[in-house]
Amino acid sequence: MKLVKDILKNKAIKELFSVTPESLVFDALSLLAEKNIGALMVIDKKGKVVGIFSERDYTRKVILKGKSSKETKVQDIMTSARAMYKIKPETEINECMVLMTGKHIRHLPVFDGQKFIGLISIGDILKAVIVEKEKLIDDLSDYIAGKYA
Repeated sequence: MKLVKDILKNKAIKELFSVTPESLVFDALSLLAEKNIGALMVIDKKGKVVGIFSERDYTRKVILKGKSSKETKVQDIMTSARAMYKIKPETEINECMVLMTGKHIRHLPVFDGQKFIGLISIGDILKAVIVEKEKLIDDLSDYIAGKYA
């Protein structure tokens, strides 16, 4: 079974994008759109992860509450570090799928000890599962065709 560290190694975008808690939601949204991503880590001036900001945070805590993205700070709507789900590089992707579907979340920050090392999305998980299943299908097809005899 593939591990989270395998997904991180194979990600097309290896750069980690973040905003500060004081950033305006509008600026965070602009970065999400520019980089074509769905979530950003929120990192304070000391380099500590204090939360995660996602498109869902925006829709649920800004749009639906009638707030302005140009006046609201990320810290006011982010999911705090205490409340966010975290995984390790050694976590199996099946565990991530169970967590993401069970908790209705789309992004999981990856920590090696206390150090933030990456962020994986449900799309990253899905791609990894598809590749794994395609390999299994190819292996079974080869077996049926007698290529392993």
